[in-house]
Amino acid sequence: MMLRQVVTLLVVLLLPGLSHSFNPNYGTSVTHRSITVRAILRKTAEVCRGLAIATRGDFTFTIDDSLSVNAVLRACSSDPSSTSPFSSDDFQTAINKIHRHNSKVDLRYAFTAARHFDNEAFQEGRNIITAGLANVKTNVNSGNFATGRKILGEICHTLQDFYSHSNWVELGKTTPYSTLIRQDQPLENLAGVNVPTCRSCTGDNCQNNILPEVITQQLITSGYFEIFSNDKPAGKCSHGGFFDITSYEDPVGGINKDKQDSSHGFLHQEAADLALDATLELLEDIRVAVGEKNFLRFMGLSQSSALCFVIDTTGSMRDDIAAVREVSFHIIDSRKGTPEEPSLYILVPFHDPGFGPVMSTTDPDDFKASINRLTASGGAGDIREKSLSGLQLALTAAPPASDIFLFTDAPANDGHLKNAVTALIESTKSVVTFMLTNVFATRRGQSDGQNPLTRSMTQAQTELYRDLARASGGQTIEVSKLDLTQATAVIEDLSANAVVTVFQAAVDPGRPMNFSFVIDASVRNIIIYITGVQRSLAFRLTSSTEMESKRVCV
Repeated sequence: MMLRQVVTLLVVLLLPGLSHSFNPNYGTSVTHRSITVRAILRKTAEVCRGLAIATRGDFTFTIDDSLSVNAVLRACSSDPSSTSPFSSDDFQTAINKIHRHNSKVDLRYAFTAARHFDNEAFQEGRNIITAGLANVKTNVNSGNFATGRKILGEICHTLQDFYSHSNWVELGKTTPYSTLIRQDQPLENLAGVNVPTCRSCTGDNCQNNILPEVITQQLITSGYFEIFSNDKPAGKCSHGGFFDITSYEDPVGGINKDKQDSSHGFLHQEAADLALDATLELLEDIRVAVGEKNFLRFMGLSQSSALCFVIDTTGSMRDDIAAVREVSFHIIDSRKGTPEEPSLYILVPFHDPGFGPVMSTTDPDDFKASINRLTASGGAGDIREKSLSGLQLALTAAPPASDIFLFTDAPANDGHLKNAVTALIESTKSVVTFMLTNVFATRRGQSDGQNPLTRSMTQAQTELYRDLARASGGQTIEVSKLDLTQATAVIEDLSANAVVTVFQAAVDPGRPMNFSFVIDASVRNIIIYITGVQRSLAFRLTSSTEMESKRVCV
């Protein structure tokens, strides 16, 4: 037994031609990799087409077999004419993982008949596919994408091999055998173990070696494959090829269509085409089960950015956290089921001397539960907190183009991180908005009853937040604790993906100033925010044309 295992290992490693599947690395034959990649690109583009038509009403991108990763990324962008906001690395990594585990089946399960639908192991092969399919759906819905991709690659290999190793093509079938991915449907017309299915090939010509009665009765069979034994049931077809010992026993020859020079290589392209259609059908079944957005995340894409809250949890923030909870819940609920629904939710608490951990989830209800569990207490005895450390952690954890909201009532004690945070903002293109509360008030350093610390955040301290907000295209909103709830409308507006900042300025109060900005006819709603005002303010808004809607928040 030990000798047999050693010989098997050497054969697999030293004789790559042993691979009995769509897996050649030469010539013009179709490979498992090309089938899998083409199917993923096409199905991903189809999912994006459905979302685009539902949201924009149009989709002009052509879906065919010439698709590339970058072309699909552009098609999935909300603005196909611009650079895609998605990462080609993430998409390519997901594709690579799937087809890599597809190829590994020939190494890990080289002699497991059910993994290749050899030896008429139809029921066992179908069980592998359906069990794996259910596992993929569970992992995708749980956010375990890496595990789901591994399993998907493996079952794609088995499914694709059916069309090369069985006589489905020879039976004249032009559509996939859908029963292979449906556990509740019976496998019918299987050739029994005692039913002869083949006759010997005439020399190298195997075009007519499947018995006519098998074709007439539409019986499904597959070739037997063994490298250590020539045993096979009497009258049964062999897989064929140099390493298949059964193919040298009567009936001689084989029926596999793995390559163009295989026993039935004249049907190689037809088998490959059906394998592609079957893989598309499998991917569609997953899409229906997990939804479009989850499917795109599974493939390394996201139709929307993450929503991230970075929240000061020091004792003086107790009332603020309650208000943050209220507005965040409203944002989450208002986005459910819409194109703006976040692909990921991230929560990062901070205080002094600690910050974190990162809490992330794809489930909005889990996100709400995490916010509900936040408690405000303690402090390090001064008014400064590790706000930039918390923000840096959020920017590192969040995907590109995320919406990040930081809530605090204190200046930062880690201002030395400003350059690092700015670099992260610029590289990730995330938008950061700061909500500063109780800027001119008292702050209790500890929750144990010690004397409160009276402070007012200096211009330099607030300017740190303003600089970071401007660098990201976000806002710095300064309100009293009593006005925090009223300012939640600002947060909701800024969290919408359709919001575009057309003008922003930071000025010293106390002297009259004029500002002008230009908008085009496509703008239908203008919102002007004036924040950081500590005393009465007089302002006048004029327009050369009639504006359909405007709002001023002070």
